[in-house]
Amino acid sequence: MIHVDNITKSFGDKRVLTDVSLEIREGETTAVIGRSGSGKSVLMKHIIGLLIPEKGRVLVDGVDIDHIPYAELRKIRTQFGVLFQGGALFDSMSSFENVAFPLRTFTTKTDAEIADEVGRCLEMVELPDVGGKMPAELSGGMQKRVALARAIALRPRYILYDEPTSGLDPETSNTIDDLIRSLAEQLNVTSIVITHDMHSVLSIADRAAFIHGGRMHWVGTIDELHASTDKTLCDFVRANEYQIGVRS
Repeated sequence: MIHVDNITKSFGDKRVLTDVSLEIREGETTAVIGRSGSGKSVLMKHIIGLLIPEKGRVLVDGVDIDHIPYAELRKIRTQFGVLFQGGALFDSMSSFENVAFPLRTFTTKTDAEIADEVGRCLEMVELPDVGGKMPAELSGGMQKRVALARAIALRPRYILYDEPTSGLDPETSNTIDDLIRSLAEQLNVTSIVITHDMHSVLSIADRAAFIHGGRMHWVGTIDELHASTDKTLCDFVRANEYQIGVRS
């Protein structure tokens, strides 16, 4: 379980997050939603220890990750798989080598064992035959799926998705959503999805957390999201072309 406890973060004179708290429950998919620039990705970077809050703390399975030696933090990070917004594949490596990278870096597996794991991961994202292809030979959606295969290579407990459907056409976005649901079930992982895509949220999430103005404005289940009459939340959802039961 992950607890974000009253974190505040500024960059220079710009306050990005103010007293943000969030509980990421074991086995659930939590969507963190909000407008561009609301602080969603900054929150994600705190969750994996890439940023340190000026106030507050992040607990991963009871460990305050902001006050531990780097070697221990590095070990905790192996429990996370991250799908970055642009995929972040290494252009000079084949799809196979991209997926193999964390296995070569963090494990002592043999080449044969790594090959088996890479095959398993590519199969799970429904791209079993692209191992020999370079990222430039793949479509944007396929690149994200290879990046997702890399994210699950270490069999993480947590998967973080940063705008996983950004820049994709609706059909490809639906494919990514299907994979997020499928991997959550197959791997029994806890998922955190940073997004402003409400179609995706309603399709994949158990709970949603709405950041507005750098603060955690609303947290609830998807059923509660549908029933909410919170004006700020409803305005955000309406802007994304989805009604959630606003009362006139």
